[in-house]
Amino acid sequence: MDLRDNKSRLILIVVALGAALVIAVASCSGGGDDDESASNPSGENSAPEGDPSEDDGAGGDEGEGDQGPQVLAEVTGEEQITLTITKAQRESGGFLTVEGTLHNGGGDDWRSRAWAGAERELAGNDFSMAGAVITAREEGKRYLILRDTEGRCLCTNFDLHLEAGDTATWFAQFPEPDPGTTEVDFQIGQMPPATVEIR
Repeated sequence: MDLRDNKSRLILIVVALGAALVIAVASCSGGGDDDESASNPSGENSAPEGDPSEDDGAGGDEGEGDQGPQVLAEVTGEEQITLTITKAQRESGGFLTVEGTLHNGGGDDWRSRAWAGAERELAGNDFSMAGAVITAREEGKRYLILRDTEGRCLCTNFDLHLEAGDTATWFAQFPEPDPGTTEVDFQIGQMPPATVEIR
């Protein structure tokens, strides 16, 4: 076999391999558009990063998201105790649920038997939200906490005490005010009344 023929064949093989390599690289780098077209048959462009139209699951209209519950009212009284209301909502069944947090901003553990209220029937609830009342000024009515047949309030019982610096969640349920009532004053113990809009 002629040496010149071998060189010619070797050059042809190298050229063919080079061409194949170029085609393979071109098909890999250009495939992204095809994949995107396949996953987005309508041809619409994806929303750019940071586009406010993207739904990030935070539920922007609800005002909660990562920021936690919305504060509807907040009062501070008795020994640096802060009472916050985060919910005041009518429920099916004809009652109103009020929820929030209680923070002990003082330097000592705190409890108050007076929070059980003055009613003899509620005395067994001890340190709790049992003494809470709501006043509907539009109706000229006061609503007392709901309780079961044994005098246990439909509310949070804090047990022994609230330690210094601690925050506890609470709830209390009342009879539902009249449909036209949009605002009530929530009050317990010696705390100032907290005016809250109800839904």
